[in-house]
Amino acid sequence: MQSDACVIVVDDDGPARQSLAWLLESVGQKVVSYASAHEFLDEYTGAPGCLVLDVRMPGMSGLELQRHVNEMGWCLPTIMVTGHGDVPMAVRAMRAGAFDFFQKPYNDQALLERTGQAISKARELWAVEQGRQKVLARYESLTRREKEIAQLVCEGLPSKSIADRLSLRSKTVEVYRANMMAKMEAKSVADLVQMILRIEGGAKNF
Repeated sequence: MQSDACVIVVDDDGPARQSLAWLLESVGQKVVSYASAHEFLDEYTGAPGCLVLDVRMPGMSGLELQRHVNEMGWCLPTIMVTGHGDVPMAVRAMRAGAFDFFQKPYNDQALLERTGQAISKARELWAVEQGRQKVLARYESLTRREKEIAQLVCEGLPSKSIADRLSLRSKTVEVYRANMMAKMEAKSVADLVQMILRIEGGAKNF
């Protein structure tokens, strides 16, 4: 996957899609366009970007695609655009985590400013997710017993209590604990707790 963020336009209206692409490219934005949500999903590789969605599209609507993006945890802050918007629809989109909502005809400058801000947000999300993936890879390298001990350490249990809980000798727990901390590259218990929280929290979209 590439870390170079771009604006992804999904709109079944060809002329509107091309016009928006030209507008974005005029300020140096990299743009990729799709005529439907399914076309986008078939080709999307997981790279970060700003997603500009038309709300009303045949097949999967913009709101449905937004919900799918949120469920997948992709680094794609979403801007909704529609020619038939109303207040309830805007509220639904914003409550579902939309970065912004524009009704056609929209103000070009306002849209450009928000897509630029969304791209910056996407890069931040990407950096956070890449860090999370590195921590996750370390966690997956642990043995089953080391994972158990990691969870108990994060609960604040000392080695003796962990030994009692797992019916192990304290010295055995100390060995497992040292190996686990080394594999996780954790400098302290607080450091380990933060890592586990990052793994459990998952990727956060906007």
